[in-house]
Amino acid sequence: MKISAQRSLRAFHIPGLDGIRALSFLIVFLSHDDLDKIIPGLFGVAVFFFLSGYLITTLMRIEIDSTDKVSIKDFYVRRALRIFPSFYLTVLLIVLIVKAGLLGGTFRGADLTATAVYLTNYWDIFVHPVKMPGFNVFWSLSVEEHFYLIFPFLMLTMHRFRMKRSTQALFLLALCAIALAWRCILIFGFHVNNPLRTMYATDTRMDAILFGCVLALWGNPILDSKPKYSWALTIGGVFLLLVSLLYRNPVFRETFRYTLQGVGFIPLFTSAVQFHEHWTFRWLNSWPLRFLGTLSYSLYLVHLPIIYVLRKCFSNRLLVGVTGLVISIAVAYVFYVAVERPFARLRKRLGSRTAQVRA
Repeated sequence: MKISAQRSLRAFHIPGLDGIRALSFLIVFLSHDDLDKIIPGLFGVAVFFFLSGYLITTLMRIEIDSTDKVSIKDFYVRRALRIFPSFYLTVLLIVLIVKAGLLGGTFRGADLTATAVYLTNYWDIFVHPVKMPGFNVFWSLSVEEHFYLIFPFLMLTMHRFRMKRSTQALFLLALCAIALAWRCILIFGFHVNNPLRTMYATDTRMDAILFGCVLALWGNPILDSKPKYSWALTIGGVFLLLVSLLYRNPVFRETFRYTLQGVGFIPLFTSAVQFHEHWTFRWLNSWPLRFLGTLSYSLYLVHLPIIYVLRKCFSNRLLVGVTGLVISIAVAYVFYVAVERPFARLRKRLGSRTAQVRA
């Protein structure tokens, strides 16, 4: 499907997107608020991964259809201006809070360096877990940044070889299969007994993002013509997600769980977009969820250190959770107004040729 240059300059709306982001954050937040035994925080991260792959690949599709190329330079500039300012500000604030004695934790220069260069995930796996409070969530940002160091070149290569969209999607599905096979080799062949190896590593979690990329290339609910969609597929997606959450076998969770989730997200996200006016998904477009979704990146960054500070002040879990959520929203809104929006305007002034969607 060709996208005109005029359309590529306009923002387009993805129904339910911010609502899904908000739900993903709330899952992560509740998990970190001492509810991790019943609330699967990693599931919320998996949703973020899938959405990231879908959004960024959709934007690249629009750029290719508009300009017949992918500007690697523009991609990295946009990515840096979107991710780096709030991330490094959060790191600085956590360091200052720890130095001021408001939070416990072990401050190591090497840990901070690993975090600053987006190596937190492999540092946690092969060296030691970073003990700075609030750094726990940065492993997922490392996975994304490693992925996007490579993915634009892959998209450009597939375009230069004039691969059909369906062929590109099948190629990415093959990479998802390779990721699953590699997890199985680590668990069944090398008998790796460190769950972080399959949970945190970029080489074992890249398929979480790739499944979103597949949907962006093939059957994209925004860019492609909308086929008659079966609710049975949606129910099947829900079933796969439930299996991934309820089946607690450790070997399954380190291997097949992530694949089931990636496959299950595809029909569920497609339905949420195509049937956004149906009562089943309409609530995703409510104002509170859209507001939280707008702040989701900053919320993800700041909520954990805020929870840790409040735990030093209060022992009641409910009080910590409610107060922590309110304060997190307030701080994230300040980040959004003072950091995210100014840098978004800078991205626009630098001449982004793609649609203005927060990726």
